[in-house]
Amino acid sequence: MAAKFRIRKLVVIGVGLIGGSFALALKKARAVGHVVGVGRTRRNLAVARRRGIIDETALDAAAAVRDADFVFLGTPVGQMADVMARIAAALPPRAVITDGGSTKQDVIAHARAAFGPRFSQFVPSHPIAGTEHSGAAAAFAELYRERKVILTPLPETSRAALRTVRAAWSQCGARLISLDAREHDEILAAVSHLPHVVAFALVTALARRQNGPRLFGYSGGGLRDTVRIAGSSPEMWRDICIANRDALLAALDGYTAELGAARAAIERGDGNALQSMFERARSARARWLVSKGK
Repeated sequence: MAAKFRIRKLVVIGVGLIGGSFALALKKARAVGHVVGVGRTRRNLAVARRRGIIDETALDAAAAVRDADFVFLGTPVGQMADVMARIAAALPPRAVITDGGSTKQDVIAHARAAFGPRFSQFVPSHPIAGTEHSGAAAAFAELYRERKVILTPLPETSRAALRTVRAAWSQCGARLISLDAREHDEILAAVSHLPHVVAFALVTALARRQNGPRLFGYSGGGLRDTVRIAGSSPEMWRDICIANRDALLAALDGYTAELGAARAAIERGDGNALQSMFERARSARARWLVSKGK
């Protein structure tokens, strides 16, 4: 019988919703012994410690990883290069590293530049899970259960490291998928990054109107459901938009073209064109929900 998967020492750099939930899920599965949390603010680390997400706090990432078995990078993607550069020399030969970033090509480039001979121990990953909340207070053990986690391994990736990362995510209850990093970024630009930009832009457009406060007072479920994700971390989404700009710009072009078509149909009073557009969208949504089993 194979030995039960277990990480002796896990270091989570960036103990927010993603990193904190990873640690909680592994603790719930009894798949980790000791968890060290590294972060920029003592307050968030104190919350993580109080909630039992981590067992020890650290402000020095390099010191924290020196005897780690597994390192999870849960920072916004804009911080990845700096964090990787700081920990690279301190990583032990056995350490496996993964991340939870929403973009992959930039993160892989940073890892390649920083880790040198340890690059083979890095397994890029992205959990397709989250909420509009952030910080250690938002973390919960069930976040990844039955949710997709995309891995984007490279030819250089150690098979042993890949097995370890797959086992860790499996212990979290996730369903694993492998993709090429470029394909990942193009897909996520369309189905994740674009919706967040749209939500932020819609709230901003309404708030900037002279009667903005009054408008929000009359809003109902439609607006609330449409802009829920505008409550997400501005710092995280700023970094994602810049990191994945080419794919996101292409997605924005397609979306603005559809908005332009809708505006033109409204301007000329073309109800048939509007109904056709809405019926296509409704049918596509229905097929999507059926494919998700909902």
